[in-house]
Amino acid sequence: MSRAAGEFAPPFEVEVASIASIADGVVELVLADPHGSPLPEWEPGAHVDLHLADGLIRQYSLTSDPAECSHYRVAVLREVEGRGGSEYVHTALKVGDVIACDGPRNNFPLVAAKSYHFIAGGIGITPLVQMMESAERSATPWRLTYFGRTAGSMAWAKDLEARFPGRVDVRPDDAFGRPDLPVVLGDVGEGDLVYACGPHGLLDAISVHLGDRAAEALHVERFAPIDAEVLRDAGTPFSVTLDRSGLTLEVPAGRSILEVMEERGIPVISSCREGTCGTCETAIISGEADHRDSILSDEEKADNETMMICCSRGIGTGLVIDA
Repeated sequence: MSRAAGEFAPPFEVEVASIASIADGVVELVLADPHGSPLPEWEPGAHVDLHLADGLIRQYSLTSDPAECSHYRVAVLREVEGRGGSEYVHTALKVGDVIACDGPRNNFPLVAAKSYHFIAGGIGITPLVQMMESAERSATPWRLTYFGRTAGSMAWAKDLEARFPGRVDVRPDDAFGRPDLPVVLGDVGEGDLVYACGPHGLLDAISVHLGDRAAEALHVERFAPIDAEVLRDAGTPFSVTLDRSGLTLEVPAGRSILEVMEERGIPVISSCREGTCGTCETAIISGEADHRDSILSDEEKADNETMMICCSRGIGTGLVIDA
């Protein structure tokens, strides 16, 4: 029996309808409800969490048309030295397999702007595809600069150039060398926004180039933590109270709230465990958090309304979370 999109309770099941190679080392998955129902709605920038083998949960940006919820599309880069998720997708996942899916959730929403400059590094093109489509539909000026190692490794590059002539600049390293950001970015005016996704070094270089303008003009989605040294800091012990159960947990130095909850047998959904995916975002009832994630903006961290319990810690006493 089919069901309405609003009736899905995460995690829900999706079936792998097709798997296709779309670039060197990149495959595209088409996912659909096994019973033919429309999947939950989403907006550009959203991702889903796919539950793969042996407890692996990985996030992939949605690239299909948000208006067409009969299926989802995601693209997966094979990372040989990764943590196993992409390797499983490339070598073990088969058409007809049914896997669990969480989301969609959006840590990278497209906000209204005078114009957009989208910048992609490699597989970082994925969350930007539907942002460009959205800008096109709203008649908002936009352009894309797309970096990659080689032309063959850059998913949808030729299609995007053909569809949007004059607005898509594909710049593989083997033809253009390393990115020259002052030339590529130029001036970012009042009301112009830069949306960027890709490797850590590229995003940091963009932020440095924009300087004071970065706080208001730059929106990024990261594959890795902003500052790995912060995550390695063991911190100091603190206590946290779980509001729904009234249970108070002692969190030692070098352990996270998430880990302590798991040790106590308290179920919690998580994935990256380094503050980049947003899966474990939890509301703060009271108290103050030491925010160590790479998702919340400085303003959101100052508001202190939510925290990523996989990496952020409590400050002082009185931390109470909605768990």
